[in-house]
Amino acid sequence: MIQTPAPELDPTSDVAQLTARLIDIGSVSGNEKAVADAVEEALRGLDQLEVVRDGDCVLARTTLGRGERVILAGHLDTVPLPTTPGARGTVPSTWEGETLYGRGATDMKGGVAVQLALAATLTAPSRDITFIFYDHEEVEASLSGLGRVAASRPDWLAADFAVLLEPTDGTVEGGCNGTARFDVRVAGKASHSARAWMGVNAIHGAAEILGRLRDHEPATVHVDGLDYRESLNAVRITGGTAGNVIPDSTVIEVNYRFAPDKTPDDAEAYVRALLEGFDVERTDAAAGARPGLQHPAAAAFVAAVGADPKPKYGWTDVARFSALGIPAVNFGPGDALLAHTDDEHVHADAIRACLAALLTWLA
Repeated sequence: MIQTPAPELDPTSDVAQLTARLIDIGSVSGNEKAVADAVEEALRGLDQLEVVRDGDCVLARTTLGRGERVILAGHLDTVPLPTTPGARGTVPSTWEGETLYGRGATDMKGGVAVQLALAATLTAPSRDITFIFYDHEEVEASLSGLGRVAASRPDWLAADFAVLLEPTDGTVEGGCNGTARFDVRVAGKASHSARAWMGVNAIHGAAEILGRLRDHEPATVHVDGLDYRESLNAVRITGGTAGNVIPDSTVIEVNYRFAPDKTPDDAEAYVRALLEGFDVERTDAAAGARPGLQHPAAAAFVAAVGADPKPKYGWTDVARFSALGIPAVNFGPGDALLAHTDDEHVHADAIRACLAALLTWLA
């Protein structure tokens, strides 16, 4: 069988151009091999690093005996390409002036490019660094490459502090909200729609659930100096079998984004109390992460970056580090609101500024 060589990446090139090159290597979740091959090849050319491969996760680290070790982590995969005609958040990348368009431009090929540039530039960093480039972030948590490495190679996740290079628009975002999903079921009784009085319409029965969710006022919770805004919403509804049948079952999927002062069990109890009287099943949950900004390493990072920290409303893998007892923050180039959009893009200067801030801290 003919082996296709890994596409070449030059980690010493301009970090914005490196981002474009990474975008050009399509890596929708489940198809990360080509980009992992390219990243591994680039890292193995750097003598100061120990490099290992775990599936489509690539790990590299310095071993200089520094008094502190930090992790810089980012995922290699993206969500699927847009299907809207004319969308620019696709593959390959395109430039419009200094703005780079393409799938993963913000989430998070820009952050991965910064990791690679740091790996090539920092031959004698002030702290030992572990670089983690992992697969399967954009899909269910059970497939996460970071979770796999935590289980199979825990020594590679030993550190004093971690930075996840998710897009934060140049701001430090501490911790993250947790997330939980629930199926709320309504039972009815089927009948012919011409004789509706013989049945019980389960879709109509869902109105009470939707009303409670509509009238619910989400909390803003103060945790370790940051204000986390919660949200609780119906995100999907299914029911009915045919146009002439009264539906006997309806399922409403509910997503709760909860502050990091709560556990997934606390979140479930909250949802059950709100939807008392209905059949509620928790289908998925991931704990949030407290910001941990009081840790000396985190405080030093915030001071070096020079920006007031903010809360992270979405769930990110900082929660995995928090569960391991490692304080972690989100800090990366690009606006998170552009992630997964049809016109996903990032400005070249945002990527360069992120690299400069991390160089200031680590060099």
